[in-house]
Amino acid sequence: LKEGSQGKNFSWTFLLCFCAGGVLAVNMTIPNTLIRGKLGGEALLSVRYDSFSLDLPVIKWLLKREKSVTVVQSIGTDIIGTLRPEYRDRILVFENGTLLLHNLRFADDGTYDVEISITDDTFPGEGSITLTVDEPISRPYIHMESSSLLELSENVVLNCSHDNGTRTTYRWFKGGKLLTNETRFVFSPDQKLLTIKRVLMADDDVYSCTVENPVGNMTSLPIRLTVYKRSSLYIILSTGGIFLLITLVTICAYCVLPKTPQHNGINAVTSLYILQQKVPLFI
Repeated sequence: LKEGSQGKNFSWTFLLCFCAGGVLAVNMTIPNTLIRGKLGGEALLSVRYDSFSLDLPVIKWLLKREKSVTVVQSIGTDIIGTLRPEYRDRILVFENGTLLLHNLRFADDGTYDVEISITDDTFPGEGSITLTVDEPISRPYIHMESSSLLELSENVVLNCSHDNGTRTTYRWFKGGKLLTNETRFVFSPDQKLLTIKRVLMADDDVYSCTVENPVGNMTSLPIRLTVYKRSSLYIILSTGGIFLLITLVTICAYCVLPKTPQHNGINAVTSLYILQQKVPLFI
């Protein structure tokens, strides 16, 4: 019985070893499955793996497309074959399988599949990382047709514009406080445009917009919206009208004044001579 027990234990040990050997695989860990990159910058697609083997890993990176593109294939850090033209002098492979991409382009945007295999291990380790590539945002500016409005009678549209930036979102601020969709404050679907309906005196304030994307954000310089009361406008127009009327009257009065005739000595002598010729003198 004792010998039988020993044989049974040996059998279990052998079975466990066989099972363990049958499921040997590369255990891969990906710390971050989403990487945000800047156009012209660099991105580190980081992976780690564990294996019972001491052999060098075969590392393969693919970029998912309609037909997947091989980015690089290496044994350890030694690249196999010739890189595609678009990847030359732009990539580096680390011993743990991590891929570094330099001088990012929009074409680098996408999902990358990585596979690490080792000869002694039955199953390779696999994983995916998504890389987004965005252009940094330039400072935005606000455009509107007029910065001075009459209350209750006009709408105003504020346009948050910028020259550079991709995958952008917009936020609007009034007096430094975040604006939300209200009855009179209406945003366009992308929130790039802000429409203020039937402007009120309470809308007289400073406005700014913030543009954000996955790699940063920028805020515009504040712009002032001035709202006039109707009575104030009438006073301004009346004062301006009176001033204009006084100016016109002054100009017209100057134009119609008679000009003083100019005389000189020659004309006076000539006139006297002619008069003497026409009127006879009786002695």
